[in-house]
Amino acid sequence: MKNRGLILGGVFFVAAGLILLMFLSPDKEGRKKTAEGIAAPALLLAEPLTGRAIPASEFSGKVLFVNFWASWCQPCKEEMPSLEALYREMAHTADFRIVTILYKDSPSSALEYMKSQGFSFPVYVDQDGGSAKKFGVTGVPETYIVDKNGVLVKKIIGGFDWNAPEVKSFIQSLLK
Repeated sequence: MKNRGLILGGVFFVAAGLILLMFLSPDKEGRKKTAEGIAAPALLLAEPLTGRAIPASEFSGKVLFVNFWASWCQPCKEEMPSLEALYREMAHTADFRIVTILYKDSPSSALEYMKSQGFSFPVYVDQDGGSAKKFGVTGVPETYIVDKNGVLVKKIIGGFDWNAPEVKSFIQSLLK
């Protein structure tokens, strides 16, 4: 009877390990699958106009709001006003950064769209698509919220109202 319990326990741990390995391993296109509660990958970003690389250290120790988007994406366009409102409210918070990253879009098109809409939040270019692959982005918009310790605490696929009180409350809780 004791052996049966050991066998069942062993099977459980092996199955759990295989599921975890499957979840964290890259997919066919080399994208990593991210999950809430694990360390977020490092960002490989550049400024859209100059191409200047942004050091990953610029984001360490901060709560990050990482949003992948494109100017051709209708759901992205629908969430942009609320993203802008969140940015304007939180722009002067030292430990919080909104990091929007272009996904399969030209910087000139995206910047032109932002200018036409009066958006002022920061936009970065994903160098060689490395950040999107590391985060496991499959489409846009996709948003990842990372705590001060670099742990992914929330992943949201699709458009969202970023100006909602519960979003601000959640971010404030991470800043404490």
